[in-house]
Amino acid sequence: MKSAKAVTKTNPFQSNYAWGREELIEYKNSHNERLQGALFYPAGYDSSKKYPMIIYMYEKLSDGLHRYSAPSERNYYNVTAMNSHGYFVLEPDILFKPRDPGVSVVDCVTAAAKRVIQMGVIDAKKIGIMGHSWGGFDTTYLATHTTNFFAAAVAGAPITDLVSNYGNHHWSSGIAETDHIETGQQRMEVPLYEDLQAYIRNSAVFGVSSMTTPLLIEVGDSDGTVFFHQGVELYNIARRARKDVVLIEYAGEDHGLRKKANQVDYQRRIFQWFGHYLKDEPTPLWISKGETYLDHERELKKLKAASAKN
Repeated sequence: MKSAKAVTKTNPFQSNYAWGREELIEYKNSHNERLQGALFYPAGYDSSKKYPMIIYMYEKLSDGLHRYSAPSERNYYNVTAMNSHGYFVLEPDILFKPRDPGVSVVDCVTAAAKRVIQMGVIDAKKIGIMGHSWGGFDTTYLATHTTNFFAAAVAGAPITDLVSNYGNHHWSSGIAETDHIETGQQRMEVPLYEDLQAYIRNSAVFGVSSMTTPLLIEVGDSDGTVFFHQGVELYNIARRARKDVVLIEYAGEDHGLRKKANQVDYQRRIFQWFGHYLKDEPTPLWISKGETYLDHERELKKLKAASAKN
């Protein structure tokens, strides 16, 4: 094979980007159950430095260790993009216990984070958390039920209140949430009225008073899977409690963003959010002062014009 020559070159764009590497880590939760996580190193990793880390969550994700992730500005939770921005990315496994989905998240995810801290490669004070839909549930619960552990959080289309959501619908399919909450990912097993305290114990909104993690919430106002008022509910309660919380609402968007302009916008805001809280970058005005719909439209036009010139 010493004289072999390549006759094809697939994905030539790869040479235009800096790439990291991946590693499988192992840890245990409080029940002494063995778990794994996929850890992705930042591009250009320097062992003499300690880096910020973003944890992305959704059930069990360690099997995605070798999944190819092409850099994209439209895939707003893109691992390769996060690595190129100088972040470690951890995708941990979560074992959910019946009637305690939120409690299970805290148990498993903090254990995974502590394992990476022990490795000495990250800054323990610069850990962010992020997830969408059920991962959004994980994120908002962690943000409201851990104190001074995570530095920032981003939750897309999150379930935030099992009590108010119990009588709701998956509007796109017409399926009642009662079944989904009892037998689906929430694993609550019994109706709301048979174990109300479990529903309260595992809902983000009931932990707002002790919340210390700055939280960015994203919703689409036409979401047919998770009623977008779940995000609005947590936002309003957290605002009332004077917590650091920002809500982004995309008009006409469903459970996942479909318009390119919104996809690019959301990813840009994610990196600005984590850049501020995990890298001490200056605070963008949309975080400190808020931004109206019209201001947002003007900003998109400016970005589009600048992109066209380049």
